[in-house]
Amino acid sequence: QVQLVESGGGLVQAGDSLRLSCILSGRTFSNYAMGWFRQAPGKERGFVAAINWSGSSTYYTDSVKGRFTISRDNTKNTVYLQMNSLKPEDTGVYYCNARTTPRSSWGQGTQVTVSS
Repeated sequence: QVQLVESGGGLVQAGDSLRLSCILSGRTFSNYAMGWFRQAPGKERGFVAAINWSGSSTYYTDSVKGRFTISRDNTKNTVYLQMNSLKPEDTGVYYCNARTTPRSSWGQGTQVTVSS
């Protein structure tokens, strides 16, 4: 079993920055591919960013390219999402995902609110 705990969310103004963290615990003997997803009010959960097991490859949805950076520190079992130039459209609950088997694992989510 793998547990994921997100932190770092909060209420900020447009243009500000936040850094989200996701700490893995439990059966962390493997370095899993990781991702960040978000869910805005009234919308379906959507993909934000992903990173492979080593951190050598990253992927982003178009709306966050150039503003968000996903990274990881496998020695700390932690994945990060650095969010710069935040926009109100970035508001939502951000969830961390690990590609564990047989099913992916999810954290509880952390709220990010960006005011105009």
